[in-house]
Amino acid sequence: MAKFSQKVMGKEVGQASVYAAPHTMTGKATRVEENPGSLPNSSEANNVNMSVGNISRRHAPAAKTSGIKVRGTGAATKGTMARGPMA
Repeated sequence: MAKFSQKVMGKEVGQASVYAAPHTMTGKATRVEENPGSLPNSSEANNVNMSVGNISRRHAPAAKTSGIKVRGTGAATKGTMARGPMA
């Protein structure tokens, strides 16, 4: 007989896949993908953006400069713009 419980000091430490299949918060089944999202698979060596010193494979994306002016910053020293999907 297989041993499912791997309690250590009163807490379960085993794999979650033993107890439940992947599911959403409503309990419906969901599929699991090796590379979720639209970006290239970062687990492959050719797609890793590695850098050594100041030499890089690819340049970093440009910094976002747009944003929303934040109120109530007082004597702000780091700027008063919020950069995110806030509007």
